[in-house]
Amino acid sequence: MLTTPCPKLNLLGLHRLGLEAFFKALGEKPYRATQVLKWIHFQGVQHIEAMSNLSKALREKIAAIADIRVPEVAYETTSADGTHKWVLRLADGNCIETVFIPEQTRGTLCVSSQVGCTLNCDFCSTGKQGFNRNLTAAEIIGQVWVAVRSLSEKQGEHDHAVTNVVLMGMGEPLLNFDAVVTAMNMMLDDFAYGLSKRRITLSTAGVVPAIYQLRERTDVALAVSLHAPTDALRNVLVPLNKKYPLKDLMAACKAYFKNDKRRYVTMEYVMLADVNDSPQQAAELIQLLKGVRAKVNLIPFNPFPHTLYQRSSQPVIDRFRSILLNAGINAITRKTRGDGIDAACGQLVGQVKDRTRRSARYLNKSNRGGEKSLEIPIK
Repeated sequence: MLTTPCPKLNLLGLHRLGLEAFFKALGEKPYRATQVLKWIHFQGVQHIEAMSNLSKALREKIAAIADIRVPEVAYETTSADGTHKWVLRLADGNCIETVFIPEQTRGTLCVSSQVGCTLNCDFCSTGKQGFNRNLTAAEIIGQVWVAVRSLSEKQGEHDHAVTNVVLMGMGEPLLNFDAVVTAMNMMLDDFAYGLSKRRITLSTAGVVPAIYQLRERTDVALAVSLHAPTDALRNVLVPLNKKYPLKDLMAACKAYFKNDKRRYVTMEYVMLADVNDSPQQAAELIQLLKGVRAKVNLIPFNPFPHTLYQRSSQPVIDRFRSILLNAGINAITRKTRGDGIDAACGQLVGQVKDRTRRSARYLNKSNRGGEKSLEIPIK
């Protein structure tokens, strides 16, 4: 009877403690972990035999049981505004998307955490693709590895072009907790990518228990996909709200930076015409955020095929922002980037082998001219 050989351990997905345990099992000293971490992430080495400060015998021992496997670049493109998107093919044939947004003083990499998304937010193209599985730690950090190498090759002088990482790509990061935290630890490690805790942002739709758990494990920046000031509307836009309503979510946000009075939770609020953009809703948002150290990012909606939503007009967005500012809430309007290559917020889709069949149901509903899931009087 034929048996399938077990795949080798992928060293790309091991943070420092994981590598130390790996070398301890081989009878080696812990400092080998730092050496290998630097080779993989700092030097960008993909082959164990290239690790020249390891003995030949040790390299052979490692290569017998482990290797370094990075996601394959299936496609990449750059928009007119400089936003760069990679479509990365995984070993199982699924594809995910990663986006780099260059700015004058920083470069932000938007990283995915799942193939598709477990959630089904009504205004998000990613959610309509359905869900296949969580990404491994290697597949998450592999996106950073690919981006850093690719940008270095294309822009030699921008060797450290990635200054910030946001987990705002495909998926809900807190529903892939262990792999996401492992990958973030590598982003923070001085011998890997050396990012500060303020330059890594995890965005969640509001998995309340995991927010408390995250607070105990790390203190990276936190963003919350809020998008509505009341439970009635948020239940439609972000169905997870039915499980973790706004009262519980706000309590978790208050607790997250409880011991650091200088830091704020970012509230992401996509602006949907005649849905969540009225002066009354701005007032409700002000009331909701009382006692929460928060800043608000107003995000012009980025359309995608078959959606029934439209972007709020610029005057309406400006009016909404002014109401928040007059109430003392720090609010900015996020500039739309990468929409010409479907790389803007909410537009990442990849190629998902949908286990949920959600994508087929959504397409059938759209083809029948389906209504929004719930009609709410807004203005």
